[in-house]
Amino acid sequence: MKSEEQFPIREATPSDGTAARYLGEDYGRANPSWDTEDSPWKVDQVVRMMRRHHLAPASIAEIGCGAGAILAGLRGPFPDAELYGYDIAPGAAGFWSRYASARIEFTLGDFFQFSHRQYDVLLVLDVIEHLANPFDFLARLSGHARHHIFHIPLDLSAVSVLREAPLLHVRKKVGHLHYYTKGLALTMLEESGYQVVDSSYTGAGFTAPQRGWLARMASLPRRLVGAMAKDAGVRLFGGETLMVLARHRGMP
Repeated sequence: MKSEEQFPIREATPSDGTAARYLGEDYGRANPSWDTEDSPWKVDQVVRMMRRHHLAPASIAEIGCGAGAILAGLRGPFPDAELYGYDIAPGAAGFWSRYASARIEFTLGDFFQFSHRQYDVLLVLDVIEHLANPFDFLARLSGHARHHIFHIPLDLSAVSVLREAPLLHVRKKVGHLHYYTKGLALTMLEESGYQVVDSSYTGAGFTAPQRGWLARMASLPRRLVGAMAKDAGVRLFGGETLMVLARHRGMP
C-alpha cells in the first residue's frame, strides 16, 4: 500500500471547473468523515444490483472513491476481484491506508489520465451531480467498462423546489451542481449512449444512515403516497436515490 505522499496528483480534466473544492480542504472541512457512515449501505445496494444480474466481475473500479470504504466493503462479496479506486482529493487519500488488508490499488489523480484498461464493472457512485459537464464525462467514460453502476441522488422534487433550502444545502455542503428526477437521470444516460439494463430506487429516505430529522418526519407521507404511485410520490416528496446498471451501446 502506498503512502499518501506517493500518490501523484494532477489537475482535474480541463472541462471540469469544479475540482478546486476537492483539491483543497473545503470539502474535507465540511465533510470530515467523507460519508463513510453511508458506505456499508451503499455496498449493500451495489451488491444487490450485481447479484440480481449474476455479475461476477474479475475487476471493479470506482471513480470518485473518496475514503475507499465502499471498495473495501466489496472485498468480502468479491474476494478474488481486482479492486481499483480513483479520486482527485488528497483529503480522501488520507483514509486509504486503513484498507490495506482489502488489497485495493488506489490512485490519487484523474481517472482519465491514469487508467488505461477496461474493467468488468465501473462504479460511479454520487459523482455525476458534482461535475460541471456530466455529458462530457459520460462520453469519455464509455469505453472503460463492460458494465457501469451509477448511484444518483434524486434531489429534485416538488417539495425541494418549493422550499429551495434542501437544494442549496446539498450545493453548499457537498457540491451538487445538478439536480435530478428519475426520468431526468435515465434520459441523461440514454442520451449519452448508454443502455439502461436496470434501475431501482434505494429507499434512501427510509433506510440511509445519514437521514436528517426532516427526512424521518417525511417517511409516513412518502410511504402513503408511494404505495399508490411510487414515481409520482418521489417527484412530489423526494427522499430517494437511484441505482442504475448500464452498458454503453458502443461496447460489444
